[in-house]
Amino acid sequence: MTGRPRRRAPAAPPGLIVAAPASGSGKTLFTLGLLRLLARRGRRIASAKCGPDYIDPAFHAAATGRPCVNLDPWAMRPETLSRVLDGLSDDAECIVCEGVMGLFDGATADSGSTADLAAALGWPVILVVDARAQAASAAALTRGFATHRADIRLSGVVFNRIGGATHAATIADAMARHLPDLPVLGFLPRDEDIVVPSRHLGLIQANEHPDLDGFLDRAADLVGDHLDVDALPRIARPAAPTRGPDPVPPLPPPGQRIAMARDVAFAFAYPHVTRGWRAAGADLTAFSPLADESPDAAADAVYLPGGYPELFAGRLAANRRFLDGLRAAAARGAFVYGECGGYMTLGAGLIDADGTRHGMAGLLPVETSFAARRLTLGYRDATLAGDTPLGAAGQRFRGHEFHYASLRAEDAGRPLFTCRTARGDDLGPAGLCVGRVAGSFVHLIDRA
Repeated sequence: MTGRPRRRAPAAPPGLIVAAPASGSGKTLFTLGLLRLLARRGRRIASAKCGPDYIDPAFHAAATGRPCVNLDPWAMRPETLSRVLDGLSDDAECIVCEGVMGLFDGATADSGSTADLAAALGWPVILVVDARAQAASAAALTRGFATHRADIRLSGVVFNRIGGATHAATIADAMARHLPDLPVLGFLPRDEDIVVPSRHLGLIQANEHPDLDGFLDRAADLVGDHLDVDALPRIARPAAPTRGPDPVPPLPPPGQRIAMARDVAFAFAYPHVTRGWRAAGADLTAFSPLADESPDAAADAVYLPGGYPELFAGRLAANRRFLDGLRAAAARGAFVYGECGGYMTLGAGLIDADGTRHGMAGLLPVETSFAARRLTLGYRDATLAGDTPLGAAGQRFRGHEFHYASLRAEDAGRPLFTCRTARGDDLGPAGLCVGRVAGSFVHLIDRA
């Protein structure tokens, strides 16, 4: 047989997962410091975030200079995970993935956890343990996490918020006695000066941080001074084979030419979704509602992702070019679609935390309020209630809902979805669809 030899696909780079026993243990700070440190050393590091997070990936991207992706073991089909990994591994030496919540916490008691992702991909786990209020007991906690599931590999532990040399020595002695084969990679001291400011939905966004580079460099210095960084390449492993990538995008493109809102008020869009739209042949153009820009007049779809419109409600209400552009798009028959913050913006009005009402686009009969905050949080199994450019009635998606807004009114119009929780509990109708304008509080991640 003659002819040009077939080019072999590049080998997948090794990866590892940074996890913790619980939220608030310091895994985000550790991950950011590690990413920044490796990037400063000239390593080609790719990063990922387990679960439905928008804010941490932006910090990852700032630390490495490379895009960060989401890997979601509950909401993503195996084929979608494979596609995302393929795109992530281009030109990378190593992949560092940050876990979500505690290692074994997920959508349900037995699905969607960081441990599930580790088991599916075969990536080893580094556990970040907050030892602030314990000493030798930290070894017992670590042993429990190391032996809880046989299908994951705990390959190193970092103890955080250490009070001093005696504190570290006590933990080291306990680990040597009870877990002699588990490497202790380092002891990070308490440093209350290196924190990320937060707000009601979690951390502030990376592009809002007043000294982002300084913060990342201080985190890198902390990790570099107290961690055996050279051990990490020996711990990382290539991902186990998964199903081949699916040529079908995670979400159908809502149009052929999509105008997408993109600024600090509308920043919560999943990269794998927009890349899937482009791969399916759609053309995406960006516009800034905060800069009073109008969506592309030639667009046959307008996408308003989630974000923090409640923090900028006064500015958005005053931006006539933006609001009139939305109305003009709807009037000419473009599909106008909003998720969470975008859904609120398509409504009649938004009441901010001070109780002031701001008029929005008025394209959907919905009114939302932050004056009486109520947390709504969880994965969603969403089924289209009728035909839309997102699919035919009955098409199922998986997504996530996380907001503090309460509904003051949600009137005429058919629901966009009917929803169930990850446990299968019926939540009833969700969102609205009026003509070719639609939206809901659900951030869609993948088709079911």
